[in-house]
Amino acid sequence: MVQPSAVQPSVAQAGAVQASDWPPAGSILAREALGPLEARLERPLYSLVMETAVLVLAAGRGLRLGAGIPKAYVPLRGRTLLERSLDILLRVPGIDHLQPVLAREDQDRYRALVGPTDPRLAAPVVGGAERQDSVAAGLAALPEAVEWVMIHDAARCLVRVEAVERVLALGRECGAALLAIPIGDTLKRVRAGAVEDSPDRALHWLAQTPQVFRRGLLEEGLAKARSDGFNATDDAQLVERLGVVVRVAEGHPENLKITRPSDLLLAESWLAAEGDAA
Repeated sequence: MVQPSAVQPSVAQAGAVQASDWPPAGSILAREALGPLEARLERPLYSLVMETAVLVLAAGRGLRLGAGIPKAYVPLRGRTLLERSLDILLRVPGIDHLQPVLAREDQDRYRALVGPTDPRLAAPVVGGAERQDSVAAGLAALPEAVEWVMIHDAARCLVRVEAVERVLALGRECGAALLAIPIGDTLKRVRAGAVEDSPDRALHWLAQTPQVFRRGLLEEGLAKARSDGFNATDDAQLVERLGVVVRVAEGHPENLKITRPSDLLLAESWLAAEGDAA
């Protein structure tokens, strides 16, 4: 069984982080002695060991999948998407903490999972209405010693260990990094049913997870987004808006985000081809 089964309270009981809760006590942003540049780039004074944590986001409803249950708990060849994601991440060297983030109503489903038991796997926290609310809730639950934060979608349950290692190494080197793959199809910018132009596909990549950030950068990006009323569709956007360069590690096509029934069928075929025994 996945343990521990207790669910930590989120930073806001309703799910979303309240302004009074931000920045988290003891965080880089709360240290007034540091200027903006230092707050982004310097190692926290309290961190003697630079630990790494993964926020595993599993609070989405997955309505487009049409499975009748939350997407993270949909079975794929006998195991849920969330279980598969946790298993893969627990095989990555250098990850010290895994922090699941889930919907409040999914606590019983989580407790019922037959999955990994590992001291690095923390009790889940409750996410919020938007992605960045869930990220903020997971971030606030991490130990102070965590310097590097990786964010991963539970629905990307076929990510390879070597891809996670690659983006983690790049993130630690540069401060911010994500997995992405080049776009193979021709792109069209369309407005009101008419083509406006055809962007150069060589300059466009499809973002994936995990995405890796120095903790202080992510905290600052979340704070700025809240202040600006900005809602990011992925986590790298939060840091990009600070003017920070986010580096790209090439991912792989199998690391798709399972969103529609056709994605589930494709994932099943890939696993069958690899001899997955469930």
